[in-house]
Amino acid sequence: MSDGSPRYDCHRDLGPYAGVADLLRRIAADRPRLAARHRVELAAIAPQHAPGRRTAADEAPIRFHPARRTAALAYGATEFVAAWADTLRRPVTLRFGHVGAADETTRELLDTLAGRLDTDRVRLDLRDDGPARAPAEPGPEAVRTVLGESLAAGFYHHAARTARHGRTLVTPHDDLRHWWAFTTGLATALAALDRATEALDLYHETRTVTDDPKITMSAAYATAMLYARHLPADAQDPARARHWLAQALRLARTLPDPRQRVLSTVFYEQGVALLDSREGEPERALRLIDDGLSRLTAVLAPGERPQDVARLRHNRAQVHLALGDPQRALAELDTVIGHDPDNCEYYVDRAALHRAAGRHRAAIRDHGSAIRLGPHLPEAYYNRAVLYQERGRTGRARDDLGRVLAIDPGHLDARIALVNLHLEQGAPDAAEAGARAGLALAPDEPALLCTLGLIRSERGDPAGAEELFSRALAGDPELVEAWTNRATVRFDRGEVAAAVTDLDRAVALSTAPVPRYNRGTALARLGRFDEAARDFADALTRPGVDRSLRRELRAELARCRRRTG
Repeated sequence: MSDGSPRYDCHRDLGPYAGVADLLRRIAADRPRLAARHRVELAAIAPQHAPGRRTAADEAPIRFHPARRTAALAYGATEFVAAWADTLRRPVTLRFGHVGAADETTRELLDTLAGRLDTDRVRLDLRDDGPARAPAEPGPEAVRTVLGESLAAGFYHHAARTARHGRTLVTPHDDLRHWWAFTTGLATALAALDRATEALDLYHETRTVTDDPKITMSAAYATAMLYARHLPADAQDPARARHWLAQALRLARTLPDPRQRVLSTVFYEQGVALLDSREGEPERALRLIDDGLSRLTAVLAPGERPQDVARLRHNRAQVHLALGDPQRALAELDTVIGHDPDNCEYYVDRAALHRAAGRHRAAIRDHGSAIRLGPHLPEAYYNRAVLYQERGRTGRARDDLGRVLAIDPGHLDARIALVNLHLEQGAPDAAEAGARAGLALAPDEPALLCTLGLIRSERGDPAGAEELFSRALAGDPELVEAWTNRATVRFDRGEVAAAVTDLDRAVALSTAPVPRYNRGTALARLGRFDEAARDFADALTRPGVDRSLRRELRAELARCRRRTG
């Protein structure tokens, strides 16, 4: 590819990732070994063959991707293009047209490319020129197929547009089957895009236009899940969720086909089990799940619908964990992964259990699987970074945290961890830049304010540091580091009594030895040697006392005891 390469058409009428998918296919054909390392994201963005068709409203995929997955796909695709660019012998210009009319997936990927690529090596030529697309008008069946594919892939903006268009083609009176498919598809896309209130309105509309038992059953269950999971926290309502679950179950039990009656009833009961577990009744939830699995396996042939079975067993693993039985939860997750080995969520859950049991290598392996299958799942990168840091592998931890932020710049936990890592490694400039970048997104984030305060203190600005620590404590009065660090600033300035007051709060909130050591030092400065000795002795009994601190504590304790004779 060179300056004479084609202009890639990004018009949204061509679908998700229009234009950029063509570029990725060309690169993949040219660099197959490189493409093999990015096969999961390439399969999602630029499949070589048409994805499987979904033509019925009740054939929705078992697993819906989160909307944020497209950011991870964009990251992986950009890494692929950047690796290809590094092999080029001369600069190249990549031309894209109809950028202003592109689908959200395409714009997101183009933005990621623009932020990552070396402009001396690859230039992006982004334009809106060219005639507007006017494709042939597809019929309802074709639109429904596109809708199903977009939902299954997690391309929710495109799915919502497609569903809205489908609703203009039919009415519930002349074509109820297609109208319902477009309506529930639109509701699903809106819920995934954090617009669950609009989805709720669509299900209420459905009940005003039809009393078809299967449709009202599905609408009732979907309404229940909106109240249980997807509505804003202040609008979620477990009682209403139970009401709509009861409606769905009542209709499911009247289905004429015995097999479908069992399948629908079992899965709707999982919603009840979810509510039971949340409301402190895990034993009742477990009974529902166990009974459901028994009935489900009775109507399924061996090996049939493995993802459905995995879903119930995953629910059972979570309930075992709620009941305080991590060993059973782990055994269940092993079975779940055997049924559905391509679901990244299951590996993340199992990694958490491995980590809790101290099996860090197994946890790192499972996070690696989740990253591969996700692909580039930010939470898996973050969790693996924490494990790497605990094992002293700070370089790998830093790399993983950088990947999290490249995918999700608003991931505050990763931002905080990376800032603190820079600080621990003696890179205050990088730490300050990271803290300020985080505060630009979350101006009142206490942990970042605290870190920035520590940097200001080390750079000889105690007044600025104290102001930042105070702001941090206003946002989080239980932030031990802010109490401890503000106390240090006040102690160094000679405000010893104020430092003790801050350290009283830190000691009340933390079992760590350092706040007690610091308070003992301040108390000794005030001549309160008995109290200081108690702090030094107490700190010596606390976990996490390293050799250097233990030596200091013993020396200070001896000094205090000599003073009190």
